[in-house]
Amino acid sequence: QVQLVESGGGLVQAGGSLRLSCAASGRTFSSYVMGWFRQAPGKEREFVAAISWGGGTTYYADSVKGRFTISRDNAKNTVRLQMNSLKPEDTAVYYCAADNSPIFTIATEKYDYWGQGTQVTVSS
Repeated sequence: QVQLVESGGGLVQAGGSLRLSCAASGRTFSSYVMGWFRQAPGKEREFVAAISWGGGTTYYADSVKGRFTISRDNAKNTVRLQMNSLKPEDTAVYYCAADNSPIFTIATEKYDYWGQGTQVTVSS
């Protein structure tokens, strides 16, 4: 089992940057695919980015491709999401999640563990 704690959210103007971090407990962090998801008010939770066990493979939603970068440090049990060129439509609660399956997936329902979320607000 793994516990996830996000940090780094906040209020930023359009065009600005934020870096989200997710700290994971446990000694098997490298066995999890890690993902970032977000949920805006009145909308369903959606996939943002995912990274494979060793960090060699990443995948992004089309809406953030070229602006967001996911990375992980298995020695520090940490996954990060660097968000640049932020837009008002990026406003949401951002969640870190871990998937314990052997298949790299971006499907929300496949992720086993979730953090509590961190608010990101982008003003126009």
